Amino acid sequence: MKTLIVRPSSLSGEMQIPSSKSQTHRAILLGSLGKNVSLVYQYLNSPDCLAMMKACRYLGAKITAHGDHLHIEGIGGEIWGAENVINAHNSGIVLRFISAIAALGTHPIVITGDESIRHQRPMHVLLKALEQLGVQAISTRGDGFAPVIIKGPLRPGRVVIEDGSDSQNISSLLMAAIFLKGTLELEVHQTGEKPWLDLTLDWLKRLKVPYENHGYKNFKVQGIGSYDGFVYAVPGDWSSAAFPIAAAIVTRSEVVLNNLSMHDLQGDKAIVNIFRQMGAGIEIDEQAHSIHVYPRASLKGITVDINDCIDALPILAVVACYAEGQTSIINAAVARQKECDRIACIATELNKMGALIQESHSGLCITGNPLKGASVFSHKDHRMAMALAVAGMGAKGETAIYHSNCIEKTYPTFVQDFKRLGAHIEEV
Repeated sequence: MKTLIVRPSSLSGEMQIPSSKSQTHRAILLGSLGKNVSLVYQYLNSPDCLAMMKACRYLGAKITAHGDHLHIEGIGGEIWGAENVINAHNSGIVLRFISAIAALGTHPIVITGDESIRHQRPMHVLLKALEQLGVQAISTRGDGFAPVIIKGPLRPGRVVIEDGSDSQNISSLLMAAIFLKGTLELEVHQTGEKPWLDLTLDWLKRLKVPYENHGYKNFKVQGIGSYDGFVYAVPGDWSSAAFPIAAAIVTRSEVVLNNLSMHDLQGDKAIVNIFRQMGAGIEIDEQAHSIHVYPRASLKGITVDINDCIDALPILAVVACYAEGQTSIINAAVARQKECDRIACIATELNKMGALIQESHSGLCITGNPLKGASVFSHKDHRMAMALAVAGMGAKGETAIYHSNCIEKTYPTFVQDFKRLGAHIEEV
C-alpha cells in the first residue's frame, strides 16, 4: 500500500498527457479480433490495459510489445474458447467487453476480477441482454456480479435494454455485433454516457461496419464477420488531462498540456468548457494539440449535468470547493457504480478537508469553502486518488492520500509528471 503526501504547490511548465485508456482498450481488443496484423502506437501501458492484453491472448491473439507500439496478430473474429479463466482485475471495460466477445464462441468462458469488480460492477444488464440473444450467461453467485460464465453462440436478433445508463454494456454489444452473420438491433432505454458510445461507433465506422444510430435509442449493426488489421495511434487521455487542468486552476498556476486532440470523441474533453463556464482561463491550440491553462479572477459555482463526462465527477467536485457560491452536479447516478461509489466517497473525503458538500441520489451540491490538509482514503479508486491529490495542492497544510497505488490504472507517471511541474508531492 502506497501513500501520497501532498503539500500546497505552485505549478509551471509543460506536461505530456498520457495516452487514452478507453481508446487503448478498444484498439487492443479490435486488433486482436481482426484478421492478420494490427499495429497500435502510443498505447497506454497500465495495469488495466495489460489485463486486456492478457484476456485477448487467452482468446488466441498474439500480442507483442515493440518500443512505442504493439504488434497484434488477430484471430479473425473466431472465438474457440479461452486458455484459462479471464481475470479483468480492476477493469470494468475488460469485464464487460470480454463477456460480450466471449459470447461469440460455443465453449464456456469464465470472467472474474478483483473485489471491486465482484461487488461494485453490476453485470445483470449485460447478462440479460446476452440471454435474449441465445447466450447462456450466468453470474456464478446469482447476484448479477462476476464471476460470470458465458457460453454462446451469440445470434443475430433484437434485444431490449431497459437500463442503458452504463455505456460499457451497449458498447460491448455493438462490438460483438461486428462478428455476427446477420443484424443485431438494440432498443435502449435511459441511454447514458453518449460520448463513449460515439467512441465505439467511430471504431465501427473506421472498420467499415454498417450501422444505424437513431437518437441513441435504437441501434442496428450489420455484422461483417471480420475485417483486416489496422494501424492506429492512440490519442491523449482527456480523463487524465482533467487533473493537471484542475491543479493549475486551484493553485492559480500557468501550465501547458500537450498530446490533446479536440477532434477525438472522448467525453471528458467536455471538462474544458465546464471549467471555462466556472471562470477558468483555458486556451486551446488545435494545431499543436495542446491547451494553455492560466490564472484568472475567482471561479464561480454553476450547475453541471455531468452524465456525458461522468469520470470527471471527483475532480469537478474538488474544483467546486474553490469556487464562489454553489455548484450542483446532477445526473450522476451511474458514478455510484464505478471503482467505488464516487458520489458518496468524494463527499466523505472532501468533508474531511473542510468542504461544504452534500450528496443526493444522483449528484452533489458543493458550496465553495477553503480546504485544509487532512488524511484521506482513495477507496482504491484511481480517479479519487488523483482528485484528492489535486485538492491537497490547493489546500492549507499537508494532505495524505492512502492507497494511492491505484493511480497506476490510468496514469502511471502521475507523481513524476507533477513533480516536474513543481508540485510538492511524494509517494511513500
